[in-house]
Amino acid sequence: MSAGARALAVGLASIAVLFAVYARYATDPSIIAPGALEPLQRMAYLFYALLVAAMACSAWGARRLHAEMASSGRGALGRAAAATLARRPRTVFWATLVAYGAAFALVSGTLVHQPGVSFSYHYGADIPSVEVAPCCDAPGYMPKVLVYATDSVGLQVVPINLVLQAAVSWLVALNMSIAAVALSASRARRSVSGVGAITGLFVACPTCAGSAASAIIGTAGGIALGAALSQAQTGLIAISIPVLLVTPALLARRIPRGGAEC
Repeated sequence: MSAGARALAVGLASIAVLFAVYARYATDPSIIAPGALEPLQRMAYLFYALLVAAMACSAWGARRLHAEMASSGRGALGRAAAATLARRPRTVFWATLVAYGAAFALVSGTLVHQPGVSFSYHYGADIPSVEVAPCCDAPGYMPKVLVYATDSVGLQVVPINLVLQAAVSWLVALNMSIAAVALSASRARRSVSGVGAITGLFVACPTCAGSAASAIIGTAGGIALGAALSQAQTGLIAISIPVLLVTPALLARRIPRGGAEC
């Protein structure tokens, strides 16, 4: 196993262990008893510090793995990895990563905007302020971080949504960059294989379609309704991950040996 693959595996395994361990202790009646929440809150801070470290390890591993595949150039995936290092695919990758990440934040309820609601009046929040809710919810949905930036704009950080936002945004961006190369190769060869590449452009549609309802209702309904929709929304987004993992291999077959001019 390569260094990139090992780092990616360690990062993902660490995230899974963190979720399992925190869920185990946060649901223990002796810990969530009155007067015992302060230690749990300190554990929540430690949880996020370790979560960020594990996500950084995963990101480094994914980037290293991509570079290793590109340098080897073996097989369709190796050719695709090498082709995506060109200027145009890299631009597509970063533009998609930023745009999709921002859209995910809105759709998942991470970014909350309530023009008709006053956080200080309705929720008794100090403006600006940051609060950590160490319990009590389903595994993966705790601890939550609530950021009150203004009286109507805030952030609701949920661990599972944070991980999915990073993973799905990266996969969608990767798919889009490979699709850009495949489209370029198809035009160069003037072949009907472009139909397959165009299909790859819409690989994120299951996620977008499943997110439409919460994008319309959740953002307008605010934190309470967004929380009610978050678990269903997370499930819909998670379903798209296998599709996003398989699609690069399908698109890579459209890239000829030698890549495409991008």
